[in-house]
Order: sequence, then structure tokens, then C-alpha cells
Amino acid sequence: MEEVDVEPAITVIPGVDSGQRHMGFVWGPGDILLYETQRKGTGSGEAGCPLIHVVRKDEDIYSPILRKLFNESHHIFVGLQQSKEETSSKTKRPQFVSVSKNYRSVIRACMEELQQVAVSTRDTALSTQYCSQVSILLAVELIWNLCEVLFIEAAPAGSLLLHLLDWVRLHKADVDEKAQEVLHSDSPTRHHKYWDVVICYVLQGRMDEARQMLAKQASQQPAARSMFKTLDSLMKKMPVFNPVGSQTLTEFDLKWRHWHEECELHLQDGSFSSNSNLETICKILLGHEETLLNQKEQLSTWYHLLVTRLLYTHPSVKPTELHYYAQSSMDLFLDNRSAPEPLDSILLAAFEFDIHQVIKDCSIALSNWWFVAHLTDLLDHCKLLQSHNLHFGSNLREFLLLEYASGLFAHHSLWQLAVDYFDHCPEFGRMYLELQIERVPLDTERKALKVLRICEQRQLAEQVRSICKIMAKKAVRNNRLGSALSWSIRAKDAAFATLISDRFLQDYCARGTFSDLDLIDNLGPAMLLSDRLTFLGKYREFHKLYGEKRFAEAAKLLLSLMTARIAPRSFWMTLLTDALPLLEQKQVIFSADQTYELMHCLEELMSGKTEPSEKRTVQEEDIETTKVELLRLALARNLAAAVVKEGTVDSL
Repeated sequence: MEEVDVEPAITVIPGVDSGQRHMGFVWGPGDILLYETQRKGTGSGEAGCPLIHVVRKDEDIYSPILRKLFNESHHIFVGLQQSKEETSSKTKRPQFVSVSKNYRSVIRACMEELQQVAVSTRDTALSTQYCSQVSILLAVELIWNLCEVLFIEAAPAGSLLLHLLDWVRLHKADVDEKAQEVLHSDSPTRHHKYWDVVICYVLQGRMDEARQMLAKQASQQPAARSMFKTLDSLMKKMPVFNPVGSQTLTEFDLKWRHWHEECELHLQDGSFSSNSNLETICKILLGHEETLLNQKEQLSTWYHLLVTRLLYTHPSVKPTELHYYAQSSMDLFLDNRSAPEPLDSILLAAFEFDIHQVIKDCSIALSNWWFVAHLTDLLDHCKLLQSHNLHFGSNLREFLLLEYASGLFAHHSLWQLAVDYFDHCPEFGRMYLELQIERVPLDTERKALKVLRICEQRQLAEQVRSICKIMAKKAVRNNRLGSALSWSIRAKDAAFATLISDRFLQDYCARGTFSDLDLIDNLGPAMLLSDRLTFLGKYREFHKLYGEKRFAEAAKLLLSLMTARIAPRSFWMTLLTDALPLLEQKQVIFSADQTYELMHCLEELMSGKTEPSEKRTVQEEDIETTKVELLRLALARNLAAAVVKEGTVDSL
């Protein structure tokens, strides 16, 4: 494809004089931040614009109605990807046509909703915006429908014109509204739009409707009844190809030529010369070029002219011949006085069967990647894009899907749809997902869990750790230690788990109770993540044993925490203090050896404190001295009792 030079659209930033001021900018994933700046050393004291402007490249994703388009088309896309692969795309053609129609029905539903909102809203600017979106969706559906006929359905000669007629009728439906207006009037045959309706029906090949309208006129003019009857007979006898019948295309072509010759004879005989309207209809049936061009107002577009010309001059047109008729129809209709619009160029490229030019022109003309991404994906499934790869490795389908999905990631909720698009891009999809998922703002824990689940399902280990660390730090800042510990365990971050465990222990020392008991009680194997977390879990287990009056087990566990050096040294005094109630029990719980070990721990702790700490007050020092004295006394008493008990047992 040749490169097309397109001037970028100019976006005016309100309140910013780009002629006098320099602009600074920062690129974002889906937008640009713009602000005024000054060169260093200019010495200008003038105040600049105090605002930062956000310029989005795709405003459509922020439209509530168009979001329905993105959501619904996402389901169709995923369903298409999950369909089973078959050896030949021809056997799957009906399925692809069905998928294409589903896409178009979603477009049409959004378009109808936008039309209703545009009519009902009182805000003029908003109404204009909705009308603009409607016109864009009309063009999108028009292009998609044509691509469906030409590329996906790939209708052969004979059937091709029938599909093109349906295409024109669908997108030129105002004739039905006019017909209703005429029929509901007091005198339909005298209505000023009566003949416009009849001619519109004929231009669209809707012979039954046209004959019904003409019958009303014939009943009002008995003198001209034979003339109306002749035209009615011609219209009734007009051959129409039946793709499911036994008639061959050659037979149909021969039959059509005979009918065409009959129409020509009646025109030359002057059968309709006394009625200009009937004569015009007869000329249209003959495909008279000048007569058709005189109906520009009723045709309204060159592609309607194209289909009407084919209907009345070459109904058995082959797909390969379309481009010639399309180009000539556009030249005739525009008459070299007006340049073709982007839509005209896109449709012409489609009639020329240049798929890649259609995609390229649509990418330039449309404001987002939705249309080209989904159409290209469908065409790729039809095996129509296999020969076209981009120079940097990814094929055209994947490139467009990646661009579309990247745009969705800029939205606060649509990013979830983008994940599935990345999943179905085998070459670069995972790489893009890894980069984009890290940019999703983790505003709430619920959203973080969504993101985390997505990453875990796709085994994005680095992203899982990153998300968990971010949420753990947020929880710590908000003093939600239970949540912070849970996130750090999921991140398998031993260092942060140790830090949070220390916070739990500090909190216990300050208040005398643990917070988030359910979490600590159910740590399970997760407590092995770090020594401090192991200690926290075991220390909580000690409290449970003590509460259940299982004193011997509690004493053994308490001693093991100190002798195994799992407990932080700063917490030894708390552990020794916890041992006091056990030492004071009437029943001897600590054996002599265990008591000696407790004594050793106490002395080791005290030997490390040669000088009073400057951070503690005199009162705190006195309290600790009292604790130590009580501990020594209790240990001495327990040792004596243990020795007596053990000696008595030995002697027995």
C-alpha cells in the first residue's frame, strides 16, 4: 500500500496562547498532559496559565452508550476466538457471516440508542455530540455491511447483486417513512411525495411496493389504466435471480435480456409518452444513464446509483467487475465538482477488493481502533489476511488488537475487557499485558483482587508480587496490619512480612492484645515465610494453649521460642513475664532443666544491658528492675519445687 499523507487534526487548548508561550507535555498511556512553561533565563514575570490540560486521543470510551458497544462486541470477539479450528474456512463461512451480523446488530443498537438520547436531551452541545456519533456509527455499519457481502460472504455473480440491494435498502430506509406519510394522507395519489416514493421503490428494486403504489394511481385514472397495466406487467415480469433454485446464471441472463428488450420496445413505441412519470420509470428499468442522474436527490449517494445501475444494466455482475462500475458511478455522481469524502474512498477500496486499503483508510478516518481491530480479526479468521505481515514482526490483526486493547486500559472499567484481547495476541499480547496491568490504579482492595486474579491466572509472577507489595504498603500506612500481613504473604515478601510481624508485636506490647486474631490463628504453612512471622504464629499458639489451661504444653512452647532463638531479643522480657503465671502455679510446670534454661535466658538478657537506656524514663527502669526481681524470685522458688519433686520421684 502506498503511504497516505494526512495532516493531523489541530486541537485547540482553551486559555493557552501557543504563539507566545512554550508548551510542556507528558505522555500517558491513553492521553497527554499539557501545560505552559518558560525558558530559563527569560526573566518574564507574566503569570502563565495555572491549569494542566488533559488531551485524550480516544473520547469514545468515556461515552456511557458507546461503552455498551465495547462490552457487547467483547463477548462476540471472545466467542469467535473460542470456536474450534477447522481445516477449511469455507466450511465455517456461515458461522463467520453470523458473527459479522452480530457485530452489526450491536452497532445498530447503539446507534438507535444514541438517536433517542440526541432527540430527548435539552443540552444543545450534547445533542450535537450524539448526532456526530450517530453519523460515525452509520458510516461504520455501512462499511462493515459491505465488507460482509464482498469479503466474508463472498457472494458469487447473481447472488452478489441481491446482497448489494439488501445493503442499499438497509442504509436508505427513509423511503418507508415517506411512504407512510403519503399513505396516511387524505389523498395519497395527490400527495407531493407520491411519485418520489414510487421512484425510490423502483430505484431500490422493490417492485411489489412500487406496483402497489401505482395501483392506487391507476384506480384514480380509468383512461390511463391500460398504460398503468402495461408498466405493471413489465415490473411484475422483471426476472430476479434465485440462488437456491435450479435456474443457471446463463438462463437467468438470457431471460433478463428478453425482458430488457421488451421494456425497450415499449419505450420506443411511446407506450408511456403521455405520462412523464411512467416514462421515467420505464427509462429507469432500462438503466438509462441520464434519467438515473436526474434522480440524484432520490439516490442521494453514488453507491446507491451503482447498485441501481447494476440492477437495470448488468444484474449478473461478477465480483471482479465491480471496481469498474464503482469508479464510473462515483465519477458520474460527483461530476468532478466535489472531491470524494473519506467514506467514498473506503467504499471504493472495498469495491476494488483492496482489504488492506480499507483497513488503512478506516484507521486514519475513525477516532478509535474498535472498528478496524474487530473487522480485521474477523477477516483474519476467514483467512483473508494471511499474506500481509508488518515489518516489525507482528501481523496486522495483532497490531490493531494491541492498539485497541491499549486504549481500553486507559479507562477505569474497560481495562478488564482489554485483558482478553491481549490473551489472543500470541506474539506480543503477554508483553503488553505485563506493561499495562502495572498501570491500573489500585484504588480499592476489591479492584486489587481483580487485578491479582488476572495475573495469577496468567502466571505473571512479577506483577503478582508488585501488586501485593503495593497493597501491603497501603494497608500499613492506614494501620490495617491484618490486611498488610495478608498481602505480604501473598507476595511471598519475607522482609515485609517480618516488618509487619514486628508491628503486630509492638501493638501487642502496647495494648496487651492481638488484633486480627482470625488471620494469625490461620496462618498455617504461611508462617514459615520468615522467622518473625513464625514467632508471631507460635506466640499466638502459646496464648491459645494457656487460655485452654494446657500449661505444660504452653510452657514447653514458650521455652522453645527463646532457646531456638526464634523470638527477637527485644521480646524476651515479654516472654519471661508471660512465664511468671506458670512459675507461680501450685503445680510444678517447668522442670529443673527448663527452669535453668529460663534463668540462663534471663541472665543473658540482663548481661546485654550494662548501662541504663537513655530512651527510657526512670519509672520504666524501675518497673523493669521490679520485673527482674520478681522473675528471679519465681524462678528460684520453681527450681526448688522442681528439684524436690524430681528427687521424690527418683527415690520412689
